[in-house]
Amino acid sequence: MSTTPHVVILAGGLSHERDVSLRSGRRVAEALRSAGVRVDLSDVDAGLIPRLQQTKPDLVWPLLHGASGEDGSLRDILELLDIPYLGTRPRESRVAWNKPVAKAVATAAGLNTPAYVTLPQSLFRELGAKSVMDAVVSKFGLPLVVKPARGGSALGVTVVEDAARLPQAFVDCFAYSELALIEKAVVGTEVAVSVVETASGIQALPPVEIVSDGPYDYDARYNPGRAQYFTPARLSDELTAAVQDAAIAAHRALGLRHISRTDLIIDDSGVIWFLEVNVAPGMTETSLLPQSILASGEHLSDVYLSWVHAVLDDKTEPAPTGDEPAVVADEVVTDDVVEQSFDGEASDVDATVVDVTVVDGSQPAAEPNAPSSNTAPEDYMRGSELF
Repeated sequence: MSTTPHVVILAGGLSHERDVSLRSGRRVAEALRSAGVRVDLSDVDAGLIPRLQQTKPDLVWPLLHGASGEDGSLRDILELLDIPYLGTRPRESRVAWNKPVAKAVATAAGLNTPAYVTLPQSLFRELGAKSVMDAVVSKFGLPLVVKPARGGSALGVTVVEDAARLPQAFVDCFAYSELALIEKAVVGTEVAVSVVETASGIQALPPVEIVSDGPYDYDARYNPGRAQYFTPARLSDELTAAVQDAAIAAHRALGLRHISRTDLIIDDSGVIWFLEVNVAPGMTETSLLPQSILASGEHLSDVYLSWVHAVLDDKTEPAPTGDEPAVVADEVVTDDVVEQSFDGEASDVDATVVDVTVVDGSQPAAEPNAPSSNTAPEDYMRGSELF
């Protein structure tokens, strides 16, 4: 490798989050170039493998959001090509990408997670949508959160406070995934904690507190004005340390590598709840990980450059996980139905053991531009016919 590393940033792809990925890629490329790094931006298409084989970059930085970027499949290709890359390895990416499985791993590691159930769209057809929704409300009460079991950027996510809104919530959810994760909503302070690995070890960055005007949805996340961010979060020193410890615990338990972001919520009793984890955090001008870096008093270009050199110098290793993960990742990517039962609770919220059905289901391909709302128009009728 020359003294000036050659980094290829992968951005774009065909997921619903294409626009966010392109914005992330441009921002990181700008920061690395200002630090003197040779950077190429590449979309993910039929020419990608030949381009990588011809250019032989020192490092690939996948900044793809959505299925191929976060489910481990593209990282499998990079390993087949023997190209170093920044981020979590394929097997562990598959675990983190599947929200119900990630929640089960987090629970096994001692973290609290809201009570939930995972239901495929086919079940609504077989049993009747009204009967299924009535059973969910009877068990968990309201409010509820309905979200795709796999996906990001809050696409297809709805906070339901009125049972009459459940049908639309499932329509929006099934526009992005065949599998719905329904969880008991926790009211409190929402924070995001980014974890990075450097030559000196694993570090949790300052937590970001999120206050949004309405739901913290796609529009609020990526268009300035709808959300306020407080970095560091307005927490006591004790709570700050606790949420950072929780994020590190999730990072370790899931076997993540280099960078991750854990989304948490702190209820009125001070209990910290694990919501989900992201192996490819957004890097746009409104994204949370860059805000955390800036709050720590460092420059983005310096930090990004240090990550590049750390990976190339092989000074960072996969976060230790002890034995095998609590839930086997390889099962997630088969066509078989896998059932897991676990207790997702650890306080006064109903701690009933819930049967979770985890099935494989691909996300529909998106048009080049990301949607501006929670509902994908081309898929809208597919779910609405059930309700």
